[in-house]
Amino acid sequence: MLGKITDYRMCEQVAAVLKTLAHAQRLSILCKLYRKEMTVGELEAGCGISQPQVSQHLTRMRLEGIVESKRDGNHVYYSISDPQIRVLLESFEKVFKV
Repeated sequence: MLGKITDYRMCEQVAAVLKTLAHAQRLSILCKLYRKEMTVGELEAGCGISQPQVSQHLTRMRLEGIVESKRDGNHVYYSISDPQIRVLLESFEKVFKV
């Protein structure tokens, strides 16, 4: 499987995703979003970080194509947009036995 990561550009793409996931607060947000769509307020309460921090992390991950948002009335819901991120989170759970 790792034989497919053969060129430097592919390594750069993988490293960029891993760099994003390597931040504890972003990883926490993604773990919450793995279970269901959530608003910034729900993520703030669930992750124990401030609303500006949640928004900043979500903006970065949205720009990187990891999460997406949708508006429903007055609420904006965030979800994981890249199915490969779900696979990575599942792998982390198996490897780290959490």
